[in-house]
Amino acid sequence: MSSQFKRMAQRLSIIIQGGLLVWVGWVSAAATAQPQATDEAFNAAALYSRAQHWLDQNLAQSAATLPLRMEVVVGELDWRLRLAACAQVEPFIPAGTRLWGKTRLGLRCVQGPSKWSVFLPITVKAFGPAWVIKGTVSQGAVLTETDALQAEVDWAEQSSPIFANPADWVGQTARRNLSTGQALRHDLLKPTQVFQAGAQIRVLAQGSGFEVVTSAQALSAGVVGQFARVRMDNGRIMSGQVLDNRTVRLAL
Repeated sequence: MSSQFKRMAQRLSIIIQGGLLVWVGWVSAAATAQPQATDEAFNAAALYSRAQHWLDQNLAQSAATLPLRMEVVVGELDWRLRLAACAQVEPFIPAGTRLWGKTRLGLRCVQGPSKWSVFLPITVKAFGPAWVIKGTVSQGAVLTETDALQAEVDWAEQSSPIFANPADWVGQTARRNLSTGQALRHDLLKPTQVFQAGAQIRVLAQGSGFEVVTSAQALSAGVVGQFARVRMDNGRIMSGQVLDNRTVRLAL
């Protein structure tokens, strides 16, 4: 994996978490702007044009700082709408709405003889590096590095988060059959169970300046990356992180 891709992947989770704040900032900036009063009657076509222009401007301003390539597709209102004249239209985010994927942008008249609000359907796209399936992977198969390759995908196409780093998906199990070009998302994979309760395993005990390897019995199923309970040879019960199909690491 290239160093550029690694740097990109490290920043993506921050952007995903902060993306809503970026969009909220755009809405706030638009709401505080001082529009020029107009007697023009608002209709669907006028609202569409103004919303598209507003979104395009803000996307252009943010394009230089976002590691994801953002695009927005504005849908259409009912063209039969005839709205009262309004001197100031304010964009807003409807309650419970996330500006990500298929969503909507609210527009309301805050200065006019008649108050009104409408919702404009939009699709927010966020293109960035990800991992996609190469070939096919059967349900229940454990993924290896050779099962996927790097590609640019729309992170916002689905709600489930994208895996940005190979370390997060290599060794996980496919929940269903996966096909060529399918982006690796959290809802497609699950941690892999590598041993059952009762299995004899190896315990790696690590402390400050020392490392001890001993045997133990698993008291719970072992899933890579998760914690499992084990009974040591002296009868002591402890919990450690599962590393592979026969090793649990204890931090002392």
